[in-house]
Amino acid sequence: MRRRTTALIAALAMLTPLAGGAVSATPQSSDEAAMRPTRTAPNATVEARVNALLARMTLDEKLQQLQLLSDGQVTDEDAKKGVGGVFSLTDPQKIDHLQHVAVEQSRLHIPILFAYDTIHGYRTIFPAPLGAASSFDPGVVTADDTYAARETAAVGIKQIYGPMVDVSHEPRWGRIAEGAGEDPYLGSVFAAARVKAAQGGDYSAPDKVVTSPKHFAAYGQPEGGRDYNTTDLSEQRLRNMYLPPFKAAIDAGADTVMCSFNDINGSPGCGDGHTETDILKREWGFDGFIESDYTAVAEMRACPPKTPDSGPCGHGVAADGPGAAALALNSGTDSEMVSTNIRDYGKELLAQHRISTARVDDAVRRILRVKFRAGLFDHPYVDPGKAEAAQLRPDAVAAARQAAGRSMVLLKNDGGTLPLDPSKSTAVIGPLGDDRHDMLGPWWGQGRDQDAVSVYEGIKAQHPKTTFTQACQMIDKDPPDVTPADECGSDADFPKAVAAAEAADQVVLALGETRGQSGEAASRSDLDLPGRQQELIDRIKATGKPFVVVLFNGRPLTLSKVAASAPAILEAWFPGVQAGNAVADVLFGKVNPGGKLPVTFPRVIGQVPIYYDHDPTGRPCDPNTKYGSRYRDLPSCDPLYPFGYGLSYTTFALSGLRLSSATMAPNGTVTASVRVRNTGGRTGDEVVQLYLHDPVASVEQPVRRLRGFERVTLRPGESRTVTFTLRRNDVGYYDNGGRFVVEPGTIDVYAGTSSTGGLHGSFEVTAR
Repeated sequence: MRRRTTALIAALAMLTPLAGGAVSATPQSSDEAAMRPTRTAPNATVEARVNALLARMTLDEKLQQLQLLSDGQVTDEDAKKGVGGVFSLTDPQKIDHLQHVAVEQSRLHIPILFAYDTIHGYRTIFPAPLGAASSFDPGVVTADDTYAARETAAVGIKQIYGPMVDVSHEPRWGRIAEGAGEDPYLGSVFAAARVKAAQGGDYSAPDKVVTSPKHFAAYGQPEGGRDYNTTDLSEQRLRNMYLPPFKAAIDAGADTVMCSFNDINGSPGCGDGHTETDILKREWGFDGFIESDYTAVAEMRACPPKTPDSGPCGHGVAADGPGAAALALNSGTDSEMVSTNIRDYGKELLAQHRISTARVDDAVRRILRVKFRAGLFDHPYVDPGKAEAAQLRPDAVAAARQAAGRSMVLLKNDGGTLPLDPSKSTAVIGPLGDDRHDMLGPWWGQGRDQDAVSVYEGIKAQHPKTTFTQACQMIDKDPPDVTPADECGSDADFPKAVAAAEAADQVVLALGETRGQSGEAASRSDLDLPGRQQELIDRIKATGKPFVVVLFNGRPLTLSKVAASAPAILEAWFPGVQAGNAVADVLFGKVNPGGKLPVTFPRVIGQVPIYYDHDPTGRPCDPNTKYGSRYRDLPSCDPLYPFGYGLSYTTFALSGLRLSSATMAPNGTVTASVRVRNTGGRTGDEVVQLYLHDPVASVEQPVRRLRGFERVTLRPGESRTVTFTLRRNDVGYYDNGGRFVVEPGTIDVYAGTSSTGGLHGSFEVTAR
């Protein structure tokens, strides 16, 4: 995986004072630290214990280890038989009970591995992952997964189904909320940081868990943006765009992986031997195990015509349950979730030589290896009496508040609308203004509404001259039960909202999506604000009062109408339990927003998919040229807000891009340094971003690729030099044969504060 080291000595040598301001140098960059591989070699003692136990197992016991059951399926009898894993059970007393049954009543005393979807917190809910990625700060997700692991492990759960590391260019896809957005490098940094935080140096520690990056692979690019749908892409695109975050997670030590629902080039994720075995296990040296997603093995079967089927089916690459089991196991899937085909048909398949004993043993060995590494054989039980005390501790809550503030992105701020004046009266208006429930976002773990702080509560606590008017409701139901017009629709009391705005000095409009409108099974065909929320904006605008639109959502929205109406827009995403406090911190200037967009915001939905690191074309977009890659009904092909974009209450300037050499050997390095200065009147954060472009290559390369970033805090007038070291992995790429190549030629370098514009330099990669 791409790794860089900060050349601190070179950076210090290039520093020169700037007039009127202090100068400091950046130490080792945070993205570099996150990406450093930490995976260790197999432990000989663990391997000996695994092999000794495997030698004693019967076939039935082996097949039981390959079975993963849900909380609603598992019984004491399953525990006695030696079931391998259980997920979504969160009651520590039940977990402890089943573990005692498994360890004390099964023949070989093998403990159960309990798992859960801890995505952005267990009980202390942090910002949704797409929001956290907006921080461009690995420290945000380090805090998230550190506290999430502590809370998760305290109830007896030792595996989490996360991080979700799918790169996605599909804002229609609801699960874009669960990942780090559209860029493979940013996604890699955050994937590695999350894994390291959750697992620590040794995930057998009582406050650590083993991670399971998901969904392997390319789940984030479904046709039509519809969840679970088809993915079709070339080998070079798979390797260059979608696999890097998985590789970073594996290098960081992730010991389990979840295969995906979708098919990849005609092969379902849990039946794709190329990605599971050829790449993950052989090429990357992964020695942990792969579990299927929910019923994903069964879904590989063909659905019988006309007659009702007994269970999940659909892909049609296996005729029946035995066929699905054989395909999954032979492709590399080690553990089957919910459906029971491998367990039920394993003996039959062995007798028919459709699977091998060696492959069954390999799968069991991988699962046992993780259980030993997790310390379950030595410390299998949990103390239910101590579980609650680990939840929602003050240090975790404080970290969640800080994370939420660092994750917000200021999209617009005309005329210095923000920060708001704390001496003036404030009207909080909108369907999400006094909403705790939706602040937690999708995949809210064990978060509770009563734990959360609403926007109104957060602002009111800091600024007593605050009122709240709901104006309308958001209805969290799927069609056809509710139409889009019903969201903030027939129940709307806009006259009351207008009256509240007129009675106040300034207005906060809390708008967006419900948490059910993002996440799994929440694809949308329309990315505008749901229902009549735009009408509410326009009515408040007509009052003439200064106002800000605060958005809560789990995907990019089409905000052209919002931007035309609102003087200020703050993208808050789903901020978590401390939502209201963090929003108040930012709106009133206690926190200066410094987040950047990890995903492109289109002008209209017709531009989707739109992303910054697209390939070039021989006829690029020119609105004034007919025969170009344009839309005849749009004045520009540009997005409304590009990747990496975000404003601040202060201003910054970049200068002095320097390259350490005009040439780079194929195995050499080039150091790029750039100076950033706070040119405004407030202390604030800027994210310095480094992009590369290879203008001539055997396989056409994206117009830009992010290869480094660093978020820095600067006082007024202060400057800092940020230094990045570029290596072969930064200038090379994978071709369609799956080979990594570094070709001689020019590499363009761009340093900026978003994916557009910036300072430019170049160097030459030599032949040798």
